[in-house]
Amino acid sequence: MAALVNRRTVISGFILLALVFPFLTKNSYVLHILTLAFIWMIAVYGLNLLAGYTGYLSLAHAGFFAIGAYSLGILTVKVGMNYWLAFLSSLIITCILGLLIGLIALRTKEHFFAIYTLCVGYIIYLVIDKWDGLTGGVRGLIGIPVPAGVGPLSFEEPQSQYYLILFFLLLTVLMVYRIVHSLSGRTFIAIRNSEELAKTLGIATMKNKLMVFVLSTLFAGLAGVLYASFIRFIGPDIGYITITFDLLMYLLVGGIGTLAGPIVGTILIVWVSQSLQFLQDFRMLIFGPLLTLLIIFYPRGIIGAFYEWKIKRQEKKRMRALIKKHKDAEFSDANSVPDKKVKEG
Repeated sequence: MAALVNRRTVISGFILLALVFPFLTKNSYVLHILTLAFIWMIAVYGLNLLAGYTGYLSLAHAGFFAIGAYSLGILTVKVGMNYWLAFLSSLIITCILGLLIGLIALRTKEHFFAIYTLCVGYIIYLVIDKWDGLTGGVRGLIGIPVPAGVGPLSFEEPQSQYYLILFFLLLTVLMVYRIVHSLSGRTFIAIRNSEELAKTLGIATMKNKLMVFVLSTLFAGLAGVLYASFIRFIGPDIGYITITFDLLMYLLVGGIGTLAGPIVGTILIVWVSQSLQFLQDFRMLIFGPLLTLLIIFYPRGIIGAFYEWKIKRQEKKRMRALIKKHKDAEFSDANSVPDKKVKEG
């Protein structure tokens, strides 16, 4: 009960800090970077749901991110569709393409799946880069509108956009939490632990893998849509493989297969990257070894290492309690006085 209260307190504290942060800083650049970090977190949660809880590493995540962004850009800039209708349509387009690609990709396993999705991601990038008539090619799309106002709410200002993206981030975390702690979430973990055993238990592995793959693309597409309307300019580079590796790095540093890992990893890497900006191209000489050491000594990431430390601490407390109980029992036996026999005269 105390652990649950502490967890709720910590979560409430972080949410409160995120809500009041725009009032604590007057630096618009910091607010801009944090808003971008929120967008990356949404994409990382999608990657974590597939790789962390099902065991399938998709290297096409940046491709689906780009599909969401370009779908919104094309529907709003070229078609002239209403923003929120284009928003919803972009998510549907991303999920449909994710379903079609997943039907083929999920027939492969392990490194074959990773290689296949890597090829798919690169094909998506090439289509965006070369289809000049639809995507604008290397010129990209310019003038993507900001989110349309909802009633009295307007999203023209950076601060209002910050809160809008924070809302979608909290919604994403809630959805992932409910999925992971549902029967479907346990099914995903069973597939990750042993797909063959899951089949023998009667689990429809292909159906569940396809479900989580589409959910992963949904979050990637959502992040792409928010990115396009926040930056208002997109180019083919947002679909390049380096974006996928950045998202994977955020996940590995924070903790793959954990709920807090995407937030911790993204915030930490973004903060370190910004702190080393003064080194320009040489910052990787410091950032690279630090990242390598972190992966070597904490393969489950920062949150995974924290969970391991917590389990070991609880185990030590339990062992100390057992030892103390055993010693108390021995002391009690040693000091017990046997009943004296009464001699008859």
